[in-house]
Amino acid sequence: MGDMREIRNIVILTGAGISAESGIDTFRSEGGLWEQHRVEDVATPEAFARDPDLVLRFYDMRREAIQTKQPNKAHDALARLDSAWQGGLLIVTQNVDDLHERAGAKRLLHMHGEHLNAWCTACDIRVPWIASLIERPPCPVCGMQALRPDVVWFGEMPYGMDEIHAAVRNCDLFVSIGTSGAVYPAAGLVRIARDLGAQTLELNLEPSKGSPRFHEARHGPATVIVPAWVEEVLSGGG
Repeated sequence: MGDMREIRNIVILTGAGISAESGIDTFRSEGGLWEQHRVEDVATPEAFARDPDLVLRFYDMRREAIQTKQPNKAHDALARLDSAWQGGLLIVTQNVDDLHERAGAKRLLHMHGEHLNAWCTACDIRVPWIASLIERPPCPVCGMQALRPDVVWFGEMPYGMDEIHAAVRNCDLFVSIGTSGAVYPAAGLVRIARDLGAQTLELNLEPSKGSPRFHEARHGPATVIVPAWVEEVLSGGG
């Protein structure tokens, strides 16, 4: 990586690989997140219309499971960077868990929504939610029984894309941590950053589909390579 003295604005994209060591299955792993269910059965608007009970039960299980997990050293390291970095910084996460927040990160955007939120499709409000949705509880704002998981399903538009693109266009360093490089539009962000002259770095357990797009790639467990990189950044190295 180049001289960190030239770096002011950083964008960090995180994916399932950063939460894997906290015991949250990675989306693309064998027998991972979806286990008995195909993506088409639980993570599309069509699936919800066809079998809402299946989808709600699945997300109730995920919501309950996530609350038993803890941030790991990679989450902690990014929270430390967020706290200490004087320049611009945005952590864009594809993850729907809350481990970045619990580690203390503040400059954070969930592009695929959050498990611990519910979205009312009647009044369009999003509310913190840790309980079940299977019994069709009323919306705490409008009273309608129209709550669904506040998670971006396949075929739906990710959240905050204008803010994300603005940050990526303005960054001097783009870092991807624990992502498959296969899910768009997230997978395309590195090209935007690189085309505009930013340095680009991949930190991943193994080379991803997107590895060739980065100036540099470092591979290993997130709990090892992310804290090492953060230490390097904060010490002015690179």
